[in-house]
Amino acid sequence: MDARDLLTNPRSDRVRAVRALAGRAARERHGRFVVEGPQAVREAVSPTGRVHVRDLYLTSAAAQRYDEIVQAAARRGIRTTLGGDAVLAAMSPDAQGVVAVADLLEPGSDVVLAAAPRLVAVLAQVRDPGNAGAVIRAADAAGAGGVLLSAASVDVHNPKVVRSTAGSLFHLPVGHGVATRDAVAALRAAGLAVLAADGAGEHDLDDLLDVAGAAPAGVPDLAAPTAWLFGNEAWGLPDADRALADAVVRVPLHGRAESLNLATAATVCLYASARAQRRAPALPRPGAGRAS
Repeated sequence: MDARDLLTNPRSDRVRAVRALAGRAARERHGRFVVEGPQAVREAVSPTGRVHVRDLYLTSAAAQRYDEIVQAAARRGIRTTLGGDAVLAAMSPDAQGVVAVADLLEPGSDVVLAAAPRLVAVLAQVRDPGNAGAVIRAADAAGAGGVLLSAASVDVHNPKVVRSTAGSLFHLPVGHGVATRDAVAALRAAGLAVLAADGAGEHDLDDLLDVAGAAPAGVPDLAAPTAWLFGNEAWGLPDADRALADAVVRVPLHGRAESLNLATAATVCLYASARAQRRAPALPRPGAGRAS
């Protein structure tokens, strides 16, 4: 880092430009988004980070504390700039002294399908940034092969989504901007069964786990490659989206809770599939290659 790359004016055009990326219009206009905080930035600049980072900004104290971030950025040729505390705070109130600017993720489902995933989460009309980010994080933790966000869902580059993923956005393929119908068709054509998660589902998740790997005809097999379809936080899956699935599955409620929130239900479903697939990893993809 060179002394000329020192930002001291929190009202400079460069600082304002970074701050503006909190808004969707600026992100779409410039094709970039902001990554805030040491955890997320560390994953974004790592050699395996699935994003093109253009700039890294740190306070002097953060540069000393998180030297591994500075070194990783240097290895990737990322321009690194030091700024005063007021500068980083002006860029983002959630920066903790570390901010990166990266190119937007490519839209569409191809990035997810290219990895031949066995487990995928599809978010249909999920509008809450915290929930969307939590599902991406849960999918990463469960070992899923990717996540797809429908065009009607929250923007995956929303700063609250990015923060809520805790870096998982940069670990696994995440597609976005796809109509739910098109996403389901593409996943089914790739050989994944599509299961909708809904409290009124005809199949009980616990029962499906009991027969995973040897499910009778007409019963979804959790050990098979699967895409889970999750709906809106408030109203769940509309009838039209439920009808796209091969089966509708409910998470059983053994206590007195009225329901589970979206992120919790998604975590339970993804881990159930991950467990079943580990026990029977060689099961073929149902209908692989068939027309959608």
